[in-house]
Amino acid sequence: MEGLFVRKSIDTLQEEAGQTGNKTLKRVLGPVSLVALGVGVIIGAGLFSITGTVASEYTGPAITLSFIIAAIGCCFAGLCYAEFASMIPVAGSAYTYSYATMGELIAWIIGWDLVLEYTVAATTVSISWSRYLVVFLQGAGIDLPHTLTACPWDGGIVNIPAMVIVVLMSLILMRGTAGSSFFNGLIVFLKISVILVFVILGWKFIQADNYVPYIPENTGKLGEFGWSGILRGAAIVFFAFLGFDAVSTAAQETKNPKRDMPIGILVSLLVCTILYILFAHVMTGVAHYTDFKGQEGIAPVAVAIEQMGYANAQGVIMPAYPWLNKAIVLAILFGYCSVIMVTLLGQSRVFLSMSRDGLLPPFFSRINTRFRTPVHSNFLFMVVVSLLAGFVPAQVAGEMTSIGTLLAFTLVCAAVLIVRKTMPDVHRAFKTPWVPFVPIMGILTCLCMMCFLPADTWIRLVLWMLIGLDIYVSYGRKHSKLEPGRVYRKGDTVLNILGLVLAVLSVITGLWHQQTVGWEADKTLLVISFVFAFTHCAYYMWRLWHQASDLKRAPKS
Repeated sequence: MEGLFVRKSIDTLQEEAGQTGNKTLKRVLGPVSLVALGVGVIIGAGLFSITGTVASEYTGPAITLSFIIAAIGCCFAGLCYAEFASMIPVAGSAYTYSYATMGELIAWIIGWDLVLEYTVAATTVSISWSRYLVVFLQGAGIDLPHTLTACPWDGGIVNIPAMVIVVLMSLILMRGTAGSSFFNGLIVFLKISVILVFVILGWKFIQADNYVPYIPENTGKLGEFGWSGILRGAAIVFFAFLGFDAVSTAAQETKNPKRDMPIGILVSLLVCTILYILFAHVMTGVAHYTDFKGQEGIAPVAVAIEQMGYANAQGVIMPAYPWLNKAIVLAILFGYCSVIMVTLLGQSRVFLSMSRDGLLPPFFSRINTRFRTPVHSNFLFMVVVSLLAGFVPAQVAGEMTSIGTLLAFTLVCAAVLIVRKTMPDVHRAFKTPWVPFVPIMGILTCLCMMCFLPADTWIRLVLWMLIGLDIYVSYGRKHSKLEPGRVYRKGDTVLNILGLVLAVLSVITGLWHQQTVGWEADKTLLVISFVFAFTHCAYYMWRLWHQASDLKRAPKS
């Protein structure tokens, strides 16, 4: 018995990949659809939403350097993802890869992390969609009340448009991947057209003065401008490259996954990196980075287009293309729909895989026989994400997406190193080049960017991991299909120690955050982190004591 580090065999995974029938996912996606799927979620999640906030608060015009650094990290991780996608063509992304290489406990951790990643990504984009809708309707002379289009932290009560779009996209997903893929392809074409129009028309309105200084001087705080700001910016915009991870979750809906998955991952990453750099350069060239501060930063394209024009006698800029703002904002509204849809697709497929392995209740892995989709998982995340979109600030959700993505990529890069040693003979249609250099650089790049994320983001990650560990202890470890019904499993001690380590990290991150914001500032997060830490310390110490007592009483064999 391998206990909590039992690995799912490649043969089992490949058998799952080959299953057919009306209770399995339908294989309808080819290489073009996969590239469109990746581009569909990459373009929009970061480009049209959080770039303005990052430029105004962390990087200035040097946000282009942040995108380059993030893209380098993504390139390393993407090459590792491509090997696994060709080797293990099963839904579940990094969760499934970890299960096959590092064992069940690590797989649970990464799977729970992926749920966080996709949930907050969909939340971030939904909030930004709501902001663009407000801008578009204002141009048409319709003013929506701020109280119903912003969360309490942004001066409103509830963000209703953000909640509505999540519900609509979830309903489309429930009806089937083929239809949603066709819808996504149309939207991707529209979004690429929007970016090209923005870059071409905006290029001649670039003001060189807006690039001075290109790297604003650091304010004296880590991560606020200067090179530390660029690294923090890279960490935050990292979630903008979430698309190729989402591609890997659709492996079981791909016609020829061993060939098409690497194509979908790497081509979508290349296309979007080029478009990101061009877009960010024009955005910070036509408008000064300080123009993106506050609520407007979540809709940076609308701000930039207002600066594409010539000053009148009073010095007020008159937009040269008054039609462009409405047209592009409308296109972005449609484009965001595909981003939300693909992130919702990704999280439901991860939940599906975890449920099939017994780590979550079987309710979540049931496939609707009519639509061939996991409607129960779709419904769960429709409710959760819509509530988060209605009541959580966009910046908080965006930073949480980044740290979840970076952690997932770090573990996938590490898994390549492991699988080359433990499974050298398994066939791979694509092999990561320059091993161990590429995976090691992927690990180092991702960890470096994680270190520059704000302290409160680390607190939320640690708390989320503690909640996930609680669920695994109470349900997953007992219902695992690889070792079902065992009261004690090899590795329980490691599990309990991990719980204690996370509890200690909860204290450390709480103190770090309070030191960063000042001891006179609000202490809510500090109190929450201490409560989680002490309750979990007590719980996992009790588990260690109980386990030791039972082992002493057990008869000698």
